[in-house]
Parts: sequence; structure tokens; C-alpha cells
Amino acid sequence: MLSNPIFFAIVIVIVLAAIGLVFGLVLAVANKKLKVETNPLIEEVEELLPKGQCGACGYAGCAAYAEAVVLNPDVAPNLCVPGKQEVADAVSQLTGKTAEKVEPHIAHVRCAGSCDKAKIDYTYTGVKDCGAANMLHYGPKACKYGCLGFGSCVSACNFGALSLGDNGLPAVDAKKCTGCGACEKACPKKLIKMQPTAAHVKVDCSSRDKGAAAKKNCVAACIGCGLCAKNCPYQAVRIQDNLAFVDAAICIEKCAEATCVGKCPTGAISALAGFETEKVLAKAN
Repeated sequence: MLSNPIFFAIVIVIVLAAIGLVFGLVLAVANKKLKVETNPLIEEVEELLPKGQCGACGYAGCAAYAEAVVLNPDVAPNLCVPGKQEVADAVSQLTGKTAEKVEPHIAHVRCAGSCDKAKIDYTYTGVKDCGAANMLHYGPKACKYGCLGFGSCVSACNFGALSLGDNGLPAVDAKKCTGCGACEKACPKKLIKMQPTAAHVKVDCSSRDKGAAAKKNCVAACIGCGLCAKNCPYQAVRIQDNLAFVDAAICIEKCAEATCVGKCPTGAISALAGFETEKVLAKAN
């Protein structure tokens, strides 16, 4: 019988099964002894979060934030930017914390240098990535501040809020954009900024070049002429490093008619929702 190969096979199977059973029992006991009890509230909070894993809250994903906001009394319940006020209120209710008002934001691409407006210095044939293109003399555009148009911001958006248009510029879908800031981090030019959704106007340019040079590189560039600042009765617009900047807080609080839009000779400042552009332009002129 000892020389029977079938007998040996059966013995080996039985031995392996016995070993597996022993290890299984050991692991079961160890799991029971070493099991870490999780707070069920953490799972409830995580379930409320939009699962974008964008990191806008400052934590490595939704699960990490859910754990922190439940266990750490110093972590605010309104840090989930994509969730906006609705999620902040829900998390606040579950955790017993007070949630301050969340001001919704939207991504703003500060460049209007489309294919037909911006001058190109050379043909780029490298990796279709904004970071890679930027390493080669800051990209093919003559304006070294302008959008490179390879869509790194589009790839970074976990909510499908950005798309690359035929004009070579990313377009933001206001209905899908959560203001999480992932696209802002992905842009090597740092020309994408989060802006309050209630903002009245936006500057569609990031060039710091002086007027003549800026306009030579892109016909839609801000030339730093200062007409927008001079015509703003509330000092909401300023010129810094040859570029216009708008204080959204002042503009939202005080401005009812964006006269700066009509005064811009290159159209670098445009009106947003809440303003009748044609009416503003007519009055400004």
C-alpha cells in the first residue's frame, strides 16, 4: 500500500487540507482578537461624499476625510468642496459640528488665446501633455503665459466638467464643475483659478507682457491699459504687472453694471451670468 501512488496522493491531499484548516482557524482567531472596531458614523459620512477623490478637502480621498471629520473635533464639516453646502449641512448634522456657509466656486480658464487669436512660435510634436510641452521653451505659443491646449486639466477633472474645444482651449461645464481645484493644480501655467459662481466679470488673460508685446502675441490679450480700472467706480479692478485683476468680493457686493467690460479694447474682460452683456456694452460706450 505504501508504494501505491494513489494512496500517497490521498495522504498528501489530506495533509494539505489539515494544514489549511489549521491555518484558517488560526487566522479566524487572530482576526477576531485583532479586529479594530470602526466607527459606523465614518461610513455614514463617507456615503454622503461625492466620491470624486479630488483632495480639495486636504485629505487623501473621501474615506480619509470622513474618518478625520468624525474623529477629530478640529476638522470642519464643510471641507468637501464638490459637495457644496448640501453635503456640509449633512455632515454637520451627523457629526454635531457647526458648518460655516460654503461659497460655491467654478473653474475659470484665464486665457482667450484660441487657435485663431494666439500666435504660434513653432510646431510641437512631443508628448501631448501640458507639463511636457511647457518644459520646451514654455510651449509652442508666442505668449508664454497662455494655455497650451493639450488637456492636462481635462484629464485631471474627475467630474467630467472640462472638455477641450476645437479652438484649442478647455471649456468648463458650469453644471458639472464642482470647484474642487484639481484642474488648477494640473495646469503648469497656473492660469486656471477657482472663482465665485456669483462673480460678475472675469479677466480672460494671464499675460504679464507689456501692451505691445502682449497684443503682438495674442489679439485677445490684456494690454494693461488701465481703462477698466479707471472706469470702475468701486476700485474693484487694479492693474498689476501689466495685467488686470478683479476683486470679486467688491464686484459682487457693489457693482450692478460692469462698465469695465465695454471699456476693454481687446475684450480681455467679459461679463458673466447675471449681467446683460449687450446692455452693459451699450451703456459703457
